[in-house]
Amino acid sequence: MTLGFAANNLHIRSVIVQGQILTIGTELTRGELADTNGAWLAAEMLACGIEVTGLGTVDDDEGRIVEAILRTAGLAEVVVVTGGLGPTTDDLTAACAARAAGVGMWKDAASIEAIRDRFRLVGLEMTPNNEKQAIFPGGAEVLPNPVGTAPGFAMAIGRARFFFLPGVPFEMKRLFLDHVAPWLRSRRTGGMVQKVLRCFGTGESNIGAKLEGVEAAFPGVTIGYRATFPEIEVKVLARAGTPEEAEALCRAATAEARSRLGDLVFADRPARLAEVVGERLRKAGKRLAIAESCTGGLIAHLVTQVPGSSDYFLLGAVTYSNESKERILGVRHETLEAHGAVSAETAAEMATGCLALCDADLAVSVTGIAGPGGGSADKPVGLIFLALADRSGKIVHHQRTLRGDRFRIQMLAAYVALRMVLIACGGEGLR
Repeated sequence: MTLGFAANNLHIRSVIVQGQILTIGTELTRGELADTNGAWLAAEMLACGIEVTGLGTVDDDEGRIVEAILRTAGLAEVVVVTGGLGPTTDDLTAACAARAAGVGMWKDAASIEAIRDRFRLVGLEMTPNNEKQAIFPGGAEVLPNPVGTAPGFAMAIGRARFFFLPGVPFEMKRLFLDHVAPWLRSRRTGGMVQKVLRCFGTGESNIGAKLEGVEAAFPGVTIGYRATFPEIEVKVLARAGTPEEAEALCRAATAEARSRLGDLVFADRPARLAEVVGERLRKAGKRLAIAESCTGGLIAHLVTQVPGSSDYFLLGAVTYSNESKERILGVRHETLEAHGAVSAETAAEMATGCLALCDADLAVSVTGIAGPGGGSADKPVGLIFLALADRSGKIVHHQRTLRGDRFRIQMLAAYVALRMVLIACGGEGLR
């Protein structure tokens, strides 16, 4: 296991541009809408080499908006603001930006005509209040909006460059990619690269313990974690003097992290397990069938959430009762009598019976006790049995005792089943 890296050849003391994100809207502070803009912007700004040091939300109050603008102006070199650029009385962002900068307002005739053209495209006449969207703070640079009626604008406030964008997500994304991202990339003076490892099979604390010492071994590297049950995302962020040096440093640190985590890692990019399983099935030219009892169709649901899953998923059977296990999957009555529905023997016959129903190459099955009731001393809540059968007659068994409430047990069981399919298709799922 390699623990060192030739950091002496890199200019680790790089200059990284720091950024802030501010989202505006009472609907956000009241919880009526989730702030998806902030999360998207943070990821895109990171990709442009900007280190986001803060993400805040403020309601549609003029005083609080001005205060938030002035505060973020003192915290970063770049601030991206979304929301409050519409035509109604609660859209206050442009006026607040002018107040924060101590400048007046001006009306842009070209923006008014562009807004009027947008209305003509849908056969409507522009109402007078839409002219408000063409009034900008003095000295602001207008950012045309080809997909909506609200132009954005850019300006300096204090030491920071501010970009004010619409709150409508698809409009915000278009203006960011057209106007903001190129500007950010042109100002990048240092290198910052992040790589992601997706893991399943243990908790965040255990993964953290396995990666202890990586940051010390690779100066300039920061390890971050994000739990999205039941997956854990490990983020390896490297800073160096140039993008090339940051890429080399990040690659080396990620390789070390991956070697320590072993088969807990199923992807080296932001991808869910079901997506990676689908890619593996498609690459291997195999088709899948699923027989479920305690998970109630959850495995099939995860598989079919992935676009294009019809290429490799043929059949899902939710056989909750013993009768349905017998009639649909051909599980023998004698097996159920002797071993019970929650048993390795029943799981095996569920998988082979499912395989017999269609032309699939693989069939995975699960049966168990999701709780909160139904357990016993011999078969406690959380006990599950899984089986994977293929056309050669091979059957792989797994038995697990899972912990948690009904939702967690069902989701963990589904993930164990998907992991079995992944391994059957050729490994841990990387690349």
